[in-house]
Amino acid sequence: MSDTKSPQVIVYSASWCGFCHSEMQYLDSKNIPYVAKDIEKDPDAQKELIEKLKGNFRGVPVTDIAGEIILGFDRPKIDAAIAAHHLGTAA
Repeated sequence: MSDTKSPQVIVYSASWCGFCHSEMQYLDSKNIPYVAKDIEKDPDAQKELIEKLKGNFRGVPVTDIAGEIILGFDRPKIDAAIAAHHLGTAA
């Protein structure tokens, strides 16, 4: 039994990252549920991110949308991934 309510979007961020905050505000404005993971405060989140990037970490934000990794706050790629995975709302 899977929980269809659990967010399929993870935003890996840092508290000082302006682009991270902008991206989370953007997702909020589109009513997209997500989990924010601060890689500086959460060593497990940092390890998880490094594993997803196969050690090729360059900076934050990094967004995982249903397994699709997006580097940086790239609105067109985020919008395309949200649409491709049917995560948007009709609102």
